[in-house]
Formats: sequence, structure tokens, C-alpha cells
Amino acid sequence: MKRPTLPARLASEVTRGSPVVQPVFINRVSAFLPFEAVDNEQMEARLGLVGGKPSRARKLILRSNGIQQRHYVIDPQTGEPAMNNAQISAAAIRGLFGDGLELRELDCLVASSASPDQTMPGHAVMVQGELGNPPCEVVTTAGICLCGMTALKYAWLSVASGESRNAVACGSEVASTLMHASNFNAEYESRLDELETHPEIAFEKDFLRWMLSDGAGAVLLQGQPNRTGLSLRIDWIDIFSFADQMPACMYAGAEMVDGQLQGWSRYDGGERNRRSLMAVKQDVKLLNDNIVKYTVEETLARIMVRRELHADAIDYFLPHYSSEFFRERLAVGLANADLPIPQERWFTNLTSKGNTGAASIFIMLDELFNSGSLRSGQRLLCYVPESGRFSSAFMHLTVVGQDGGYT
Repeated sequence: MKRPTLPARLASEVTRGSPVVQPVFINRVSAFLPFEAVDNEQMEARLGLVGGKPSRARKLILRSNGIQQRHYVIDPQTGEPAMNNAQISAAAIRGLFGDGLELRELDCLVASSASPDQTMPGHAVMVQGELGNPPCEVVTTAGICLCGMTALKYAWLSVASGESRNAVACGSEVASTLMHASNFNAEYESRLDELETHPEIAFEKDFLRWMLSDGAGAVLLQGQPNRTGLSLRIDWIDIFSFADQMPACMYAGAEMVDGQLQGWSRYDGGERNRRSLMAVKQDVKLLNDNIVKYTVEETLARIMVRRELHADAIDYFLPHYSSEFFRERLAVGLANADLPIPQERWFTNLTSKGNTGAASIFIMLDELFNSGSLRSGQRLLCYVPESGRFSSAFMHLTVVGQDGGYT
């Protein structure tokens, strides 16, 4: 398929941008996954039975998404959450420090999550409170999967501009407490007759119970590469939203009314419970029909007029996708965008670590960066889509080290 041609005005818009003042390097990567991995047969016991009955959709969804195990903050002994989101974020960040670098030296902390512990205050200040590090710049980025990348971009630009000597970006999710059966029982009881005759009306909520899991990951950014070992130079991060063209697809704390989201504050407490209003919901048909078109093909059409991107120059492609169902569709989308990266160069740990939303790209980077597989000069392309209202990010990294220096 021929790459889409952008209108002249749009092409000029996407090629503008100021040069980065100084190079920035990811020098350390850390991840935290709570408790032992939970396999497919254990997960419903950990999340609970809605209305005391097994899910009719669980096995079908698991066959499609290909996830074999994941992690939850729910203690297997007590059945209660043992950690909150700020705590697992802090655990991941602590893994970045030591060996000559102290947490008190941190200049900028940017933390992100689609599932913060509270609506106010911001997630990042709660993470700083858990860490106990001295005053520094603290920023929260919000969204769904993409907020991990927006956190990373803020941290990158802070160091690149000289505003900070170093920065930490963190992505985390605690989906299990949102997906626990206790959050759905009120709706089940109030709509029992309807659900018995038309169980499909609950699918948009039940679907995600078997898709999402818990975890946190973080990166340390500095203006110089590691003195020994390898670093990842951030070459660029490009992010695009298509909310001007697409409706909301994934949401929480709202209900779709006549094609528009109506927020939780428009409902009283009883109604919020009866409708499971705070549950995460997704329009699966809208997702399937549009996610590749907008987050791959349309996004790359804009990126590739401003960046030198060739499939043969990418050594590792790190795609965040929610399900193995999308793997082949993603491959087709890359080919349509003139970037047919062979699947043997893809790196993903979805099946073993689960879909951890905003944390996923950090958890992938942690495993690859600390695996010993990377070599100086290799190039990584990271891809993070978000179906919230269809947004997408691509990040280009170059492996550098003392053996080859950097340019």
C-alpha cells in the first residue's frame, strides 16, 4: 500500500520543531511486579466471581489475547490489596538508585498512571511522598497507556533543555483493584434479570477484567551516558492524538450517553454503584476497526515526513499492544506505512508480564536493557498506542557505550 500523502499545510506542520539542546541518555531501567505471577487458571479466583458465577467470556478472551501470566497487588493469602499504586511506583524508582547515585540528588520526577489511587492530589506527588526524597520538580501526566510516554517526553525535554541535571520517568498501573468482582456486584444485583437474559451487555466491562494487570517501571535520564556499560540515547519522541476525528473508545468514571461521555459527577453515589460507573470500559468494535489505522498508519504518515525511518535500520521494535490478536494486524499496518519491520526483530513480553498499560513500555525496556543482548550502535523503535480517543507515540533510541562512543 502506498504511504498516505499529507496535505502541504499538514506536512509543513509536522516537520517543524526546535532542535534539542543537548543529548539525553536512559542510563538505568527498573521494573517492579508484585507477588508471584498469576496464571490463567488462578486469575478469576484472585479477582473474584461477579455475582458468584464464573465469567462466560474469560476463556475466549484469554485465547485471543495470548497472555499466559500477569501480576496483581492482591495478596494471594488474604485476598486484599497489599500495595497501592504510589507504593509500587516508588519500588520501581528505588531500583534506579544506589551504586554512587542517591535519591536525594533527583532533580525531576515525572510519574504517570491510568489508575492512580485517588483523583486528587496528582499521582506523582504521592509517589514522591512514598519515596521521601527532598523537594524537586514533580509532575503528573494523565491518560491511559500513552501517559507513560508523555511522562518520558517531559523528563527527556527537562534534561535536554538544561532545566534538570537528571530526571526519572515512571509508568505504573494497579488495574486489579478496579477489576475486582466487588466493584461489579452492585450492578449485577440491580440488573440481575437483564443480565441473565442478555449477558452481552456486560461484555465491555468483563472483557477488560482479563486483559489488564499490575506493575510499574521507571527510567533514569541524564545528560551523559554511563561511564561503563551501555546507555540508550533518546533520539526523538513523537506523539499524535486523533481526538479531532475519533470518539472515546476506552474510558472510566463516565458513561456513554447519546454518543457523548457523561462524567461520574453527574450521577449520585447509588447510581454510580448500580452502573459500575468507575469501571474501565472499552468499545471493542471501535477498537478493532480503528486502532491500527490511526495509531500506526496515520501516525507514521506524519512521523516519516520528519524522521529518517527505514525498516532495515531498526534492530529492535518494542510494540505495546494489548493482545496477541493485534500482532498480525500491526505487522500489516507497518507494511502499509512503508516500515515492514520483520517480526523476528520485535521484542515484547506481553505473554509473560501481562498488559500493564502505562507501565508496559518501561517493563519491556527493563527486560531488554538488562538482558545483555544489546550492542552499541543498535537502534530501537518503541511504539505505544492508546485507544482512549486514539493517540499514538513512537520513540527512537540508539544504544551507546564506550566501545563505540556516541555521535
